[in-house]
Amino acid sequence: MPQTQPIVNRPPRAPIGLLLVPPHAHRPRQHSGAVLPDWYGIHPEHVAHLIARYTRDGDTVLDLDAHPTIAAAACHLHRRAAVPHTHSEASYELDAPNIPSDVTSAGLVVATLPRLDVDSRDIPTLSRAIDVWRAYLRPGGFLLTLLTAGPSTGAIGHRSSVIAAARAVGLIYHQHIPALLAPLPPTEPRTGLGAASRPLLLDGRHVRAHRDLLAFASTTPEATDA
Repeated sequence: MPQTQPIVNRPPRAPIGLLLVPPHAHRPRQHSGAVLPDWYGIHPEHVAHLIARYTRDGDTVLDLDAHPTIAAAACHLHRRAAVPHTHSEASYELDAPNIPSDVTSAGLVVATLPRLDVDSRDIPTLSRAIDVWRAYLRPGGFLLTLLTAGPSTGAIGHRSSVIAAARAVGLIYHQHIPALLAPLPPTEPRTGLGAASRPLLLDGRHVRAHRDLLAFASTTPEATDA
């Protein structure tokens, strides 16, 4: 007798992108001539690529950390860079003097996690914070979260908590983008016999050499995948 499997309704899998370390040594500069720093390990060119993909011309880019590379990339792409007056998840007010008064929402909100004012291990607390950030998105806008190192935030568990918290407030999980922090080795480290392979391993395991970017859409996405 043929057996039927129970139908399980699962959310569709989000596509995965990948940001590799640029093969060149060129570094974009600010108007002052200073070299733009990486955005928590992510090259400025990749930052510009992400903003270009997840926004459209004239959009507001709200960066909760006021990172200079986010602002520089947004301005270069003819977007409006904005930062909050306060860094408390309970209350954000846009601080961007060049934004017209009729602009009340953002095409992209950028946040790093974990944060000092948000317990990323507690999904209800994280959901409340994400709900505040979601309120700034225009229809079709995106929330882009960068998962950095933090206490008791394992890679997979942390990522799952953020996805669950974002879905709980109605955001659509749009894309997962691992961003490499170092060039890929020419060979698998565990197959190497020389000392060059050992620094890439810790207790026989790969040293974490990437950061996770998670993109969430406020409604049906309008931008293409990164």
